[in-house]
Amino acid sequence: MSGGGGTHRRAYDGVVVAAPVTIPYERYSIRSGQWWIGRALAEILQRSGLRKRDVDGFSVASFSLGVDGAAGLTQHYGISPRWLDQIPFGGASGIVALRRAARAVQLGDADFVVCVAGDTNSVHSFRQMLPGFTRFTQDAVFPYGGAGPNGSFALLTDHYMRKCGARREDFGKICIAQRENARRFPHALIRKPLTMEDYLGARPIATPLGLFDCVMPCAGAEAFLVTRDDLAASLNLPAARVLATIERHNAFPDDPIQIRGGWAMDRDELWAMAGIAPADVDFVETYDDYPVISMMQFEDLGFCAKGEGPDFVRQHSLTTDGTFPHNTSGGQLSVGQAGAAGGSLGLVEAIRQITGQNLGAAVPQAGIGLVSGFGMINYDRGICTSAAVLAGEAA
Repeated sequence: MSGGGGTHRRAYDGVVVAAPVTIPYERYSIRSGQWWIGRALAEILQRSGLRKRDVDGFSVASFSLGVDGAAGLTQHYGISPRWLDQIPFGGASGIVALRRAARAVQLGDADFVVCVAGDTNSVHSFRQMLPGFTRFTQDAVFPYGGAGPNGSFALLTDHYMRKCGARREDFGKICIAQRENARRFPHALIRKPLTMEDYLGARPIATPLGLFDCVMPCAGAEAFLVTRDDLAASLNLPAARVLATIERHNAFPDDPIQIRGGWAMDRDELWAMAGIAPADVDFVETYDDYPVISMMQFEDLGFCAKGEGPDFVRQHSLTTDGTFPHNTSGGQLSVGQAGAAGGSLGLVEAIRQITGQNLGAAVPQAGIGLVSGFGMINYDRGICTSAAVLAGEAA
């Protein structure tokens, strides 16, 4: 299924992503969101050899900047970009940032775009943010007793289970495989082995969700550099090529409860632009604040048909060293969700896998990776979806 309109799109020839950076996560932090984003920018500069005056593009995603925006951050950090962006799309933001920065670099509006996503997390941050997350939340969720994303994803998960025959064990397999991947990833906040018995016996949160279905808020930052291949080579930076990207907002609004996302509208364009098929991908990094969303992405991105997600999960190990390597760092369900940085966690991990800069276990012969994003949950659906295909030089 395709939304059309993509046949005239220009390829991302010459655009690469490099310098993957993670500022190690902390469960709680007394530091500001500005501090976390600044740390990521400083690390990009250190690793790339760029100077502040070389950064002529800057993109930021964050929920915890308060009165600051991207423009204010340029003064805080002493940079003077000629291209500036701020992406307010939650877990879809990392790929949207890449998508926009890639065009800026390709058209000469910037040479070096640093894309950063990060947030702080005090003891009360998450609870204080939820009531005012969106106008929809303020008007139609909290006044009626809704209590944030756990309730919304319980609704989505229950609906998916009824429509597609998924069992809790199927979601558990996703969580357990990601925990296995996380055990070898140094920045994962949760690395204790997880068994199916642990998963099924966990404390109930919102039926049918248990404790291990729910992402853990934390503080941290992710960052990457978008530039041209010749400029990356001049800096001796290992880089991944951008083959294709998509984004979609408010897809399928007539579905009573979300059971598919915008990926299903645009996947034909994604694969056609990349010049490959889903079977050619060596690993996948999905947005995973709850496992049902990962299963939906397996379907909507074309790895299996709608409703076949449970069987697809049963047929694969999902571990880094097994079949269909998925969320190879452990994903948010084990690494943690550092606010808007969650939308860049998989993208940064994909760059590492493709360029051989792994912090955890490496996917064997990782030449092509798919990354997807999902963000801005309202009561019965997430509004924003995105995806990108990256490849190494030899792929």
